[in-house]
Amino acid sequence: MTASGARSMLPALTAEEASHSAAVSGLIREQIAAAGGWLSFEHFMELALYAPGLGYYSAGSHKIGAGGDFVTAPEVSDLFSRCLARQCAAVLRGCGHGEILELGAGTGRMAAALLAALAESDALPERYAILEVSADLAARQRQRLGELPPALRSRVVWLTRLPERPIEGVILANEVADALPCRRFLLSGGAVHELGVALTTAGDFREAQVAADAALTRMCTELTAQLPQPLPQPYISELCPRLEAWIAALAMSLKRGALLVIDYGLPRAHYYHPERTHGTLRCHFRQRAHDNPYIHVGAQDITAWVDFTRVAEAATAAELSVAGFATQAAFLLATGIEELVRREPAGSGSHVRLAGEARRLIMPGEMGEAFKVMALTRAWDAPLQGFTVQDLRHSL
Repeated sequence: MTASGARSMLPALTAEEASHSAAVSGLIREQIAAAGGWLSFEHFMELALYAPGLGYYSAGSHKIGAGGDFVTAPEVSDLFSRCLARQCAAVLRGCGHGEILELGAGTGRMAAALLAALAESDALPERYAILEVSADLAARQRQRLGELPPALRSRVVWLTRLPERPIEGVILANEVADALPCRRFLLSGGAVHELGVALTTAGDFREAQVAADAALTRMCTELTAQLPQPLPQPYISELCPRLEAWIAALAMSLKRGALLVIDYGLPRAHYYHPERTHGTLRCHFRQRAHDNPYIHVGAQDITAWVDFTRVAEAATAAELSVAGFATQAAFLLATGIEELVRREPAGSGSHVRLAGEARRLIMPGEMGEAFKVMALTRAWDAPLQGFTVQDLRHSL
């Protein structure tokens, strides 16, 4: 889709958003000039999302929820968090009521619902730590979680970096991996090219390609060699080398227990399918999804689907065990979403509402199939309830 085409289908920026986007774009233009006229997409995405005080996740804006740019599963329904709490409770009990570390806690709704559900089952963690890069979201979290009963509120702390002391318990990464800056590549004419960003004569951002460096060429060569069938050319996609370092850092933060990675993504053979010739890059602005990252810069989210095979490989390298892999639908069914809906009187308003929310969470055309749940464990041998209905590890 062209930039003008994407703009025409999106709501206009407010004056404040336009001013903010201009500031972010100005910073990126300076970086492009300093780099000689071309910037890798990975660097562009990092600046657009995380530039201190300016990037989408670093500055203030209403990102998540009905009034924001996108809706996550915990915002759709507390059913998601209540099911997740059942899996967390089992691990916490096995660790002697250890800790929970949530990465990127959004509005704080999942944390609030998790703590309430864990209190009901007498499985509260000793500490609920939140690592949040967005000052705006951290403020919203503090406000929401500040309304919890004192026995729950007192367990919540905010961190600015991963804990120095490895925890025993659960690390939660819900829709975090998809926002890691990725590299984009083009296979064409038997060669590997890297896609990045340059400027038009008018100063707008445009996609531009250069010959891939040795590292990207090697990664693409290794990747295509593992696929069950050759890819057509031209073929555009992305890969995320940062996943390895990210998983390694989280592994160092886990002494015993489970890391749950929840995100939209696929096993490698499905991710790099011959028919998926333009990759999985998606942008989100006021509940609209599109594929042009070069407009509304700093005011829209930019994501790419997760290669869960790469996550599993990184986990193995970091001495974590891949203990389960399933669709979100299967995970929620295994942890009792249907039973939670049935608790409400049939035909009542609350039952109808919850049934509708459950359908959105588990139906294939909604969030049920696109989103996956992967469990990575250390010093943990007990079976995990969330993967008793389905386990797709063979597909990795």
